[in-house]
Amino acid sequence: MSPNMIGFSFILLGIFLIIGKLFRSKIEVLRKLFLPSSIIAGFVALLVGPEVLGRITSRFFAEESFFYTGLLPEFILNVWSTLPGLFINVVFAALFLGKVVPNLKKIWLIAGPQVVMGQTVSWGQYVVGIMLTLFVLTPFFGMNPLTGALIEISFVGGHGTAAGLSGTFEELNFAEGADLAVGLATIGIVSGVIIGIILINWGARTNRAKFVGGKTPLTKEEKEKLAELEERETDQKTKHTTSMEPLAFHLAIVGAAIALGYVLLKLIVLLESYTWGAWTGTHLFPYVPLFPLAMIGGMLIQIGLDHYGKSHFIDREMVNRISGFSLDILIVSALGTLSLAVIGDNLVPFLLLAIVAIAWNVFAFLVLAPRMIPQFWFERGIGDLGQAMGMTATGLLLMKIADPDNESPALEGFGYKQLLFEPLVGGGLFTAASLPLIYQFGPVAILIVSIIVMTFFLLFGILYFGGNKAKA
Repeated sequence: MSPNMIGFSFILLGIFLIIGKLFRSKIEVLRKLFLPSSIIAGFVALLVGPEVLGRITSRFFAEESFFYTGLLPEFILNVWSTLPGLFINVVFAALFLGKVVPNLKKIWLIAGPQVVMGQTVSWGQYVVGIMLTLFVLTPFFGMNPLTGALIEISFVGGHGTAAGLSGTFEELNFAEGADLAVGLATIGIVSGVIIGIILINWGARTNRAKFVGGKTPLTKEEKEKLAELEERETDQKTKHTTSMEPLAFHLAIVGAAIALGYVLLKLIVLLESYTWGAWTGTHLFPYVPLFPLAMIGGMLIQIGLDHYGKSHFIDREMVNRISGFSLDILIVSALGTLSLAVIGDNLVPFLLLAIVAIAWNVFAFLVLAPRMIPQFWFERGIGDLGQAMGMTATGLLLMKIADPDNESPALEGFGYKQLLFEPLVGGGLFTAASLPLIYQFGPVAILIVSIIVMTFFLLFGILYFGGNKAKA
């Protein structure tokens, strides 16, 4: 494949992003669903690609024709299919760069209930997903046991994690899992917004949500900002480097984080090969993707900069631009190369996974959140619901609608929560390792571990934080 083909593939991605932006500005229902332009662009690419338009054009054009696969030739799809696995590393490497990390005591005091709630929901997604796979999907539909991890990967992890794990799915002989995961992530984000807004209206009517509407209604511009994929932080006092273009400098920092993560991963693989891997014959880390280690690489760089008083060189807003660009590229390329045939062949399991995931998330919000979050449970819990249904941006969106003037500690707690949440689940280490863990040790073993961890967080939340509510 020539460099010109690769370059043209990126140009076409940009064109689809512009088309997505135009569709969003002209079609009101897309704005009401708060769908980002990148998701709309990905669907447009899917429609004009081989899975939809290509099924029609392939009947009229020869295989060597440019239009045989619709408006997207095969070389475009070949390039796009590799992008999610590459750009997910950028997204996760940038996750903690430029963020001032408070001490653990402050994080716990403010975000403790939301940390425990988020962990309960995420581990519960493994529990319901693996149980559904063990008792229904594998015996009746012949689904791969790895299917049990799809709910957490897709719903809490979102499009980025689902698409970023495509290489792991292939290595573990479950290539169709990547398409199912991206499809479930799409169901999650759309249903998350719709169900979240329904629950907010219900909360306002029943006086459970006390701050809906705020002191001043949200403007059109503020509503537009809510659809962005990342929280945009602009209060950083940053000293820009004068000897280097700031964008190039920050790209270099992100690249260094990824490189550090790569070294860490190779060291862990080497350690495993000489220790427990050699003793047991079980090798886990060769199947673990790079992006959770890239996230740790970014954390280590940030800690080092904080220690030496150099953190002011990192502009969080610039890091967000890089991360947002990478996430847009990732989503368009993942949706554009999605296999509808795979989803169609596994339609009933796909729908069962979606229904069970949504039911668990809504149950956790309505039943567990009031018992685990001592104060402002609705405003804080709705953020956890949004994140559990789609991604971090969905949680931010729903919290902003439920509490537009930030009269509750929901937004601050939600931000702090990520520091003790994302390194493990929601795209963190366990999310990335869940597929090889199930592959190596079987779904029953991982189900037992998930039940134990979920039960621990559930009881801790109810007995400790619920007890604080009783005393308040």
